[in-house]
Amino acid sequence: MRWQFIARIIGILLLFLGFSMIVPLLVSLYYHDLALNGFLRSIAITVVAGLLLILLSKSHATEDYINQKEGMTTVALAWTAIGLFGALPFYFSPDFTNFTDAFFESVSGFTTTGSSVMINIEGATQSLLFWRSFIQWLGGMGIIVLSLAILPFLGVGGIQLYKAEVPSPVPDKLTPRLSDSAKILWIVYAVFTLIEIIFLLGGGMSLFEASCHAFTTLPTGGFSPKNASIAHYDSAFFDYVIVIFMVLAGINFSLHYQMLRGKTLAFWEDTECRFFLGLTLLLTLLITWDIYGSVYTSVKDAFRFSSFQVVSIITTTGFATADYEKFPGLSQVLLFVCMFIGASAGSTGGGMKCARIIACFKYCYRELFKIIHPRSISHVKINNTVIPDEVIRSIMGFLALYIGLFILSSILLACMGIDMMTAFGAVAACIGNIGPGFGTVGPTENFAHLPVMGKWLLAWCMLLGRLEIYTVIILFVPEFWRK
Repeated sequence: MRWQFIARIIGILLLFLGFSMIVPLLVSLYYHDLALNGFLRSIAITVVAGLLLILLSKSHATEDYINQKEGMTTVALAWTAIGLFGALPFYFSPDFTNFTDAFFESVSGFTTTGSSVMINIEGATQSLLFWRSFIQWLGGMGIIVLSLAILPFLGVGGIQLYKAEVPSPVPDKLTPRLSDSAKILWIVYAVFTLIEIIFLLGGGMSLFEASCHAFTTLPTGGFSPKNASIAHYDSAFFDYVIVIFMVLAGINFSLHYQMLRGKTLAFWEDTECRFFLGLTLLLTLLITWDIYGSVYTSVKDAFRFSSFQVVSIITTTGFATADYEKFPGLSQVLLFVCMFIGASAGSTGGGMKCARIIACFKYCYRELFKIIHPRSISHVKINNTVIPDEVIRSIMGFLALYIGLFILSSILLACMGIDMMTAFGAVAACIGNIGPGFGTVGPTENFAHLPVMGKWLLAWCMLLGRLEIYTVIILFVPEFWRK
């Protein structure tokens, strides 16, 4: 393990993070708010830390190949470092009184979770709210993927970083050159963001609010500059615009690229995309039926609020237009299930991912089929492509780890005096990178009241979910460190 080389890469990422703080600094200058000094201090500390790491590892500047172990270690440590240094603007602001809350908010932002400890969001400075949204936009496609796009010297051997960071069971390059693939993903991502800003401006939002909401929709983040989230506007137009872009963000971005290149049936021909869209529609109709009459008196309102809540949770965005804890029991159970399913592989969403769910169902069916026909030879296929057994084993291991870590984290949170519903809801929301949960961390509450250790545990869950569990948990396996 070449620690100096790893330190150099982390130093480069910290430099990028420090320079990215210039954007909210300009916002602070424009609005003349009180966060200016905090951003200046944050930039100075982050840039100096990055330069020191680069200078101390200068002797390894020519070693540009990254093996699998180094890739996973780099990604896990880089995201931890980004969370720590990204917390500085929060910590130096008057809205945060301790580093734990600042770190929680930072990790929640970069991992696009959207869980918050801020009580009076609208009382915070504009530049801090912009930073809060901007870090979700950076984290959505991945800071490391962005670095691969703009730093060509990380392209050699960088596939290990890409595989460890991109949220997909089987990450594929769109082009032979990894840096070109990263650029394509980011161009599509940026174009969708710009289009959503235009639509929100057309509906009457200010440029600041439209930008903040677009920056947190495409990464399926869910932070809003309003205390009541999207419910603040009580606008069907805004609801449906954001629903459309949440759905787009929940689809594999490689399919968007194919669509833009003229493959008009890309969505329909993809098994996972059909499953994701079909399941979303089915859940929306079920909850619409369940809440019509009991919560809303018109079908139109029932469909509007049902579709928003379903799409927001299954894509792991976390925006809210209604208090779903007031929905009937069936609707709450279905929404809780949505927290685990997640969006498509290759999207910015979290959760288990639809591709894994499909593979799991097909694997279970194959095992049942083999009991009936023990001599048969069958394979698990997705999009008419045979899924190798090693990938199936990886998927089944991931699902087992996901459920096991969910149960363990919920037990640990309950040991801290948290009630069962809140413990389950908080862990499901954080490990799935969703945002709001159930109990006292529901859509109308926040995470501020949780104990300090509970916040650090949930921040750990956010990183687990964002980095697809394996990248983080493997660092605790003794064999990983043996030669």
